[in-house]
Amino acid sequence: MTEATGIVGEFLSLKAETDADLLAMQCGDFYEFFDSDAETVAEELDLTVSKKSSHGSSYPMAGVPIDDLTPYLKALVERGYRVAVADQYETDDGHAREIERIVTPGTFVETGGDDAQYLAAVVREGSGDDESYGVAFADVTTGQFLVSSLAGTDATAELVTELYKFDPVEILPGPDVRTDDALLDRIRERTDATLTLHAANDFAPGRARHTVREQFGDETVDSVGIADDEGAIRAAGAVLSYVEETGQGALAAVTRLQGYGSGDHVDLDATTQRNLELTETMQGGTEGSLFSTIDHTVTSAGGRLLKEWLQRPRRSRTELQRRQSAVAALAEAAMAREELRETLDGGYDLERLASRAASGSADAGDLLRVAGTLSLLPQAADLVAETPRLADSPLASVIERPDQEVAAELAAELDEALVEEPPSTVTQGGLFRMGYDEELDEIIERHEDAKEWIATLDDREKGKYGITHLQVDRNKTDGYYIQVGKSETDAVPEDYEPIKTLKNSERYTIPELEEKEREILRLEEQRGDLEYELFEALRERVAERAELLQDVGRALAELDALASLATHAVRNDWTRPELADSRELDVRQGRHPVVEQTTEFVPNDLRMDEERRFLIVTGPNMSGKSTYMRQAALITLLAQVGSFVPASSARVGLVDGIYTRVGALDELAQGRSTFMVEMQELSNILHSASDESLVILDEVGRGTATYDGISIAWAATEYIHNNIDARTLFATHYHELTALGDHLDRVANVHVAADETDGDVTFLRTVRDGPTDRSYGIHVADLAGVPDPVVDRSRTVLERLREEKAIEAKGGGSSEPVQAVFDLDSGSFQQAASADGGAARQERQAKHAEAGEPELDPETEAVLDALESLDVNETPPVELMATVQEWQERLDE
Repeated sequence: MTEATGIVGEFLSLKAETDADLLAMQCGDFYEFFDSDAETVAEELDLTVSKKSSHGSSYPMAGVPIDDLTPYLKALVERGYRVAVADQYETDDGHAREIERIVTPGTFVETGGDDAQYLAAVVREGSGDDESYGVAFADVTTGQFLVSSLAGTDATAELVTELYKFDPVEILPGPDVRTDDALLDRIRERTDATLTLHAANDFAPGRARHTVREQFGDETVDSVGIADDEGAIRAAGAVLSYVEETGQGALAAVTRLQGYGSGDHVDLDATTQRNLELTETMQGGTEGSLFSTIDHTVTSAGGRLLKEWLQRPRRSRTELQRRQSAVAALAEAAMAREELRETLDGGYDLERLASRAASGSADAGDLLRVAGTLSLLPQAADLVAETPRLADSPLASVIERPDQEVAAELAAELDEALVEEPPSTVTQGGLFRMGYDEELDEIIERHEDAKEWIATLDDREKGKYGITHLQVDRNKTDGYYIQVGKSETDAVPEDYEPIKTLKNSERYTIPELEEKEREILRLEEQRGDLEYELFEALRERVAERAELLQDVGRALAELDALASLATHAVRNDWTRPELADSRELDVRQGRHPVVEQTTEFVPNDLRMDEERRFLIVTGPNMSGKSTYMRQAALITLLAQVGSFVPASSARVGLVDGIYTRVGALDELAQGRSTFMVEMQELSNILHSASDESLVILDEVGRGTATYDGISIAWAATEYIHNNIDARTLFATHYHELTALGDHLDRVANVHVAADETDGDVTFLRTVRDGPTDRSYGIHVADLAGVPDPVVDRSRTVLERLREEKAIEAKGGGSSEPVQAVFDLDSGSFQQAASADGGAARQERQAKHAEAGEPELDPETEAVLDALESLDVNETPPVELMATVQEWQERLDE
């Protein structure tokens, strides 16, 4: 193909300069995409593709108006594209274009979503036992910037958990990470983030350290405790350089560096967050999650903060008691609480508005929203001060954090500067109130005088010349003109210059009108230029106050989140939990916070203390074992959010982590069986949990053969009891495990009760001490709709198994019954004296007689019979080894 020239050639040349996926190039009043970019954008955004000819070739072309670019960019970055934007500027030779910014998922400031939008960087330090990771998370839409290091026996698992927790939209893998395909696959499994390769030298320790110190200052870097943390510094430096490189201007809003450690928050791995359905259900929706249930926030910033609290519960008793006291005050002061929520309901997201101002993308409407939201702070402060219960609570300190005086001054300046309903663009004028700027006032007055002269011209001309059908108007083609009806054109004076003839009229212009039009256009241009200059200065002053806006925004968001917790507590009769110094969990009349919303819930008690650390939970399927254990975890989590909890009373010892192994999630697509996933999750718990943790185990070992499962469950129970000593709830169908309650000091049995009357079973949903006395599996099968013949046959087989009687195999073609015996002592499942087995024995005896060998003794015959019926491929390894050992013992006797 011949090389393109003109606009297409310029587009292709600019595209070659960038590593962005797409290029939007300004061409007059449109941003255009050409060649394959046009086809991609058209497919993604349903745009029409046209053709642009260049040097004898035809190129696909698609475009969007200048004012509509932002929503299209938003849609593209949400799909993971990085889009370069080339703006047009004037030159002596005409027009030229340069790439001014690159919009990426992690640096797009104008997002419309409520969730945090994190850009992350990950670097690896060391290897083997000394391996650690440095991580940095920046939300350029709010200015939040967090850094940390992750180390330990399984630093990689901790990294994946952190990424799942923050859910970044874009990740910059460091040089040592981007070559690790296995790690990248794990990251892709847990996040939907775009993985972007950023310049390796920006991860270099020296360069990164310089970048971080330049952004935040030496004192800040030293005070947050990362000065000697090379991994954290490298990750932070890479994020900052990447944001700077994209040209979005968002770096100005990143004013606060925060270090955090694993000791600050409760450890919630990705599996636990999913199992407890904190922000989304197992099916992937949000409705029915814990967050959607307790979220009564009225602002996007408040909802975002509440979600952060749920995903990152705190371990600081002081902070949790502060939140509890605030929630308690709001719960008791009902009228003030509702008034506060009504006040906050008019607020906007100040953290994001600060970032838009800092990046230069805020318009006049955004600055008015800043002013309006800043004005809510003194309203909230007055409300708190006038309500004694609130004034004596930690809410007062939340209000006092931002500088109210400076906030009020900025709000007043913005209100005094901008008109109530400014235009959507900031270059056409009409933004500022009279009295804001003397020079602007003079231009506006001259402009109004000129327009008034034109507005009264038709009356003056009618009176002067006696022309009845005369009007003055304006359009884009002719500009200002005087229009006279055809019947009166003979009366027009000589200085009326004709410019257009219409069917029933004639259009004219006069020198004075042309001069006034030139004056108006000149004044409009002067006004537009001056107002844009004034607006940029005003926006810059707002950007300089970005940290103040963030402080006010966070304070209002915290008030909203606390009010939401209080609202839910009052509406659902939740209680304030006591945060115990000891390692206990004592809940009276506890309920599941989500399930109680949709069903008549049966409350239950839960008691765990130093002498009662491990509860084995037994009972039928569908009876509520999983709900009981999940509610224990959620009550603990809510207590460490600072929330009230669904119970009549609760005493909660703080935990350092909550770990769950609940349900069986197949991951066959990744080549991992249900049992493999189960064992990997169990392994993570056994490696990560401590004596300060809460562990929830549901049916560990059920993904394999019975003996394997019992063995693993038994050993895991002993290990947790003897080596970890974590508070643990373990639901199981292996009734053999209940015997451990008699032999391990801190293990106790509880069960979900059921009532059986005349063969009908009712699940009482009530948890009682002691093990269950029987299983109700066949009853559950009946409830689930299994056909009656199968249910009836199951009852018959179960009865004969309990009596160790032979069972005829219906439809097996043999009249001989099968004697099935489940022998726990030997660990074997035996089948004896079937018709086929008898035939095999007769054939074997005949061969021995023909060979003149002595007849085999009965014990040997029995072992050989069992061997004939054994299917090696279908027998689990543990069971097979036990069976062989039994045979050896029998043959040695």
